[in-house]
Amino acid sequence: MTTTAVADLLVVGAGVAGLTAAVAAADAGLTVTVLFKPSTGSAPSTSTAYAQGGIAVVDPSDPDDSIDRHVADTVGAGGPLVDVVATRSILADGPAAVDRLISWGAAFDRRPDGRLKRTREGGHTVSRIIHAGGDATGAEVQRALTAAAKTRPTLTARPAQAYALLADGDRVVGVRTAEGDAFGRTVLLATGGAGHLFSSTTNPLGATGDGIALAEAAGADVRELEFVQFHPTMLYTPGARGRRPLISEAVRGEGAHLVDANGDAVMDGVHPMGDLAPRDVVARAVTDAMERTAAPCVYLDATMIPDVADRFPTVTEAVRAAGLDPQTDLIPVVPGAHYLCGGVVTDLHGATGVPGLYAAGEVARTGLHGANRLASNSLLEALVMGLRVATAAQTAPALPGGPVREIAPPHARAERDALQDAMTRSCGVRRTVDGLFGLTALLADPAFVADAPAVSSRDREDAVLTAVARRMAGQALARQESVTEVVEVRP
Repeated sequence: MTTTAVADLLVVGAGVAGLTAAVAAADAGLTVTVLFKPSTGSAPSTSTAYAQGGIAVVDPSDPDDSIDRHVADTVGAGGPLVDVVATRSILADGPAAVDRLISWGAAFDRRPDGRLKRTREGGHTVSRIIHAGGDATGAEVQRALTAAAKTRPTLTARPAQAYALLADGDRVVGVRTAEGDAFGRTVLLATGGAGHLFSSTTNPLGATGDGIALAEAAGADVRELEFVQFHPTMLYTPGARGRRPLISEAVRGEGAHLVDANGDAVMDGVHPMGDLAPRDVVARAVTDAMERTAAPCVYLDATMIPDVADRFPTVTEAVRAAGLDPQTDLIPVVPGAHYLCGGVVTDLHGATGVPGLYAAGEVARTGLHGANRLASNSLLEALVMGLRVATAAQTAPALPGGPVREIAPPHARAERDALQDAMTRSCGVRRTVDGLFGLTALLADPAFVADAPAVSSRDREDAVLTAVARRMAGQALARQESVTEVVEVRP
């Protein structure tokens, strides 16, 4: 086993949060090491790259919009669990964070007059979402940050799966991987979410909750995992499981609407905002429509958008790959696990309660999302918090220099397909107290969860998924009220 030199900032994850922190820290003169989970190609597979939505950011020159209005829309979607102070702080730094990203080479869609083009998505009361390539915002953000990282001489990146944290006393000082140990004066977890807890998800294969399990094992507070956002419109393919293509909410923002198998409008009478209601509302309405019609999906009608192929090239490519044309055909869609609203609790600088350990992006819980993330707030949060972690890293103390110990998550694990099916059935869009009681009992059953040493990366991922599933099910059961109305209240 090899050991690398101590970096000023050690980043685990190479999506928008991790690379933003890495590039900003390198620009400040720090040495940076980025570790990303190996994928089938040479580049990391991140949720950022798949993001079809945009970045929600106020235009300071728009008299119809303001930070106060953006805060109000965020609270409207996420409910009283939204931390208003944290939300205002993060959203207020959004315009400057986007300017920084543009300075690093990100190109966003613009109007003929050169100003950033802004559209509207679910839960927003005004058009404030910026996009790149129509529905390829995440791909452009990932491209720009990856390119910027490659030009910073003090920044190195390599594939390696972190399976344990390393601590000196009570301070986290590094991570352990199969390829060797890596150390940093500041350690940032930017590992994304845990979409593969469920049988259908928009997340890439590596989204298995690694950072949550690592941070909790080290003693960090993990909160509100019960609030999983299910995107209402994933492309439906009979018999498929795992990652499925997302049909961007922006398609509905341009006029597309949902109909059930009988051709009836799904959102009629459900919510004043109709097809652009917050995602939890739409996902439940879609689920209701599927149950009502005994159909495996509902349909998105985008045929009224005259330039749908040009406006949404990523969506069009995915739909055509399924043998359909969005200009003439209805698009079959179902809800799928999309975004984890809770996670590792951090302050407004990204610090967890464990010395030396930071978290940013989907793995973190800043208080911005509450019970239900407002569309396109996530890329903005990751940008702002990544920049703040880079600032915090500039004043981190030297490592203590004592002996290090390994901190790893529990190694008990369930068979992945069986775990995903159980989580989808009992901790998905529809939840009942009885179902959650049954799920927690199942996750404690030695016949379902094997207590065996992890010998492969797949074993370690399955153990992480099992640990996060246990915590999520327990937190869902413990919450006897539900802001998003997905858990029945037992008297």
